[in-house]
Amino acid sequence: MMAERFSHLDMCSMADKNSKPASPKLDSFIPVEAGKDGPVTVTISRRVKPGFEDLYERWITDISAIARTYPGHMGVNVVRPAGDRKDYVIIFRFDSYVHLEAWENSEERARWVEKIADWVEGETTIQRVTGLEFWFTLPEVPVAKPPSPHKMALVVGFIVFCLVLLVSTVAGEWLSTLPLVARAAIVAVFQVTIMTYIIMPRVTRLLRPWLYGD
Repeated sequence: MMAERFSHLDMCSMADKNSKPASPKLDSFIPVEAGKDGPVTVTISRRVKPGFEDLYERWITDISAIARTYPGHMGVNVVRPAGDRKDYVIIFRFDSYVHLEAWENSEERARWVEKIADWVEGETTIQRVTGLEFWFTLPEVPVAKPPSPHKMALVVGFIVFCLVLLVSTVAGEWLSTLPLVARAAIVAVFQVTIMTYIIMPRVTRLLRPWLYGD
């Protein structure tokens, strides 16, 4: 049940198919298989020219608000330059590849991406993850290599087991009075929601040294 659930915005991806590139430099792009089911996380890293930071900050606010109006949008994170890291990193999520494509191919997004052509420099790096990786993305490590599949499976399996045990203990008697389909739907929605918004961000951060270590 959980294996299909995933694996933070490129409201501003330079890889738009239907618009001309705003810069002659090519993006470093890691594609997602077309038609892939489940949530998609896209991470975009850009370096802003000195003096254009305020304009870029306002641009992020505006395009994020527009992206939220599109179907399937699940949230935005922004990681600002700090220390040795000079790039702005925008992380956005959509609930499916189809909805992501609708946003990325929209004329509205293309117009907004074109606005920043003279504000950024260097190569824009774009990374997309689906499947289990969706649950293991951290804003502070936006372009990190995803954890190994066996580590992700181990963590997700253990958490699912704990949640099933918890639900059975706390609400098992009440759930037993419901039809099978209703019971399965309630458990599935509860598990996915609590894992996505509460458990996995905290667990991933807690286990970061082990998950992302060699």
